[in-house]
Amino acid sequence: MQIEGKRVLVTGGAGFIGSHLVECLARDNEVTVLDDFSVGTMENLNAVKGRMRVVKADITDRASLHQAVQSAQIVFHLAVVCLRASIRDPIRSHQVNDQGTLNLLLSALNSSVERFVHVSSSEVYGSAVRSPMAEDHPFTPGTPYAASKVAAETYALSFHHTYGFPAVVIRPFNTYGPREHLNGPSGEVIPKFVARAMAGKPLLVFGDGHQTRDFTWVEDTVRGIVQAAACDALLGKPVNIARGEAVSILELAQRVQRLLGTDVPIEHRAPRPGDVRAHLGSVERARAMFGFKAGVGLAEGLARYVQWVKAQPGDPVSRLKHEQVLNWQPVH
Repeated sequence: MQIEGKRVLVTGGAGFIGSHLVECLARDNEVTVLDDFSVGTMENLNAVKGRMRVVKADITDRASLHQAVQSAQIVFHLAVVCLRASIRDPIRSHQVNDQGTLNLLLSALNSSVERFVHVSSSEVYGSAVRSPMAEDHPFTPGTPYAASKVAAETYALSFHHTYGFPAVVIRPFNTYGPREHLNGPSGEVIPKFVARAMAGKPLLVFGDGHQTRDFTWVEDTVRGIVQAAACDALLGKPVNIARGEAVSILELAQRVQRLLGTDVPIEHRAPRPGDVRAHLGSVERARAMFGFKAGVGLAEGLARYVQWVKAQPGDPVSRLKHEQVLNWQPVH
C-alpha cells in the first residue's frame, strides 16, 4: 500500500525511535503523536517539519485512545514500558505493553485503519539458540518486558487471523542514534559509554561483556519500519529489522575508547538478571519481501552519534548528573 498522503497515528511518538519515525512520516502525511511523556519529550519532536499534532494521553486510557484512532488510516504502535522498568514493575509493564496494545487493537478494529504496524522487539527471542535469529526462532523471553512484547505482538497477529485485521509486526534489533535515552531506566549502553568516556569516567560492563547485540542505526530502523508498513505481502507476519552484525558489549566499549581517544578503564559489574547472551538478527525476510538492507555500519554509526553528542548543549559531566547505575534488580 502507499504510505504517503495518509492520516497517521504514532503512539510513543515523542520517544527515541518514535520521534525519528514521526520526523520521517510528517514529510508526506498528517501525523498525530500520542504520548504520555513519561519518557518521551517535546524536544524530541523539534526536528519535525510538516503536519503534526500532539495528544498527551496514556495508552491505558481507552477513551483518549479511541478518539485518536478513529481519525487514523495507519497506526504505528511504539508506546511501551521499557525492559529495565518492567523488572521493577511488571504490573505496569503488563498494563501498557499488553493491555494498552489490546486497547489500541480494539479501537482500531472497527475504524478506518488500513494498516496497523506493531513495533515489537528482538527481546521476544531471548538468547539465541540458533544464529542468525530468523522470525521462526523460538520465543524464550527472559524478562517481564520480553514476555509482554510476546503477548502484545501475538494479540496483533491474532487480530489478523481472526478478523482479517491488517496488522504487521516489526522486531527491531538494538536501535541506536541521536536522541537515544541516556539516563534513567530507559538509558541504553551506547549513550552511556559515550557520555562516560567523554566525562572521563569508567565504562561499566555488566557481566563478562561477551554478550552480543545487533546494533542498528536509527534511520535504518525507521526506514525498515516504513518499508514493512507498505508491504502488503507482510500482513499477518512478523519481520526483523536489523543490521545483521553481532558485536560484543566488551568490543563496543573498546570501540568507544578508540573513537574518543581515551584510556578510561572498563569496569565489570555483576551480570544483570534476564540479560540475553547472544543476539544476531536474520534479515533475509526483510530483504526478500521489501528489499531492506541497513546501510550504516557500527563504525560509521558510532562516529555519527559522537558528532551529534558533541553538538548538543552542555558538557558530558552535566549530561550524567542524573545517571542511575542500576542492575535491574526487582523491588521486593
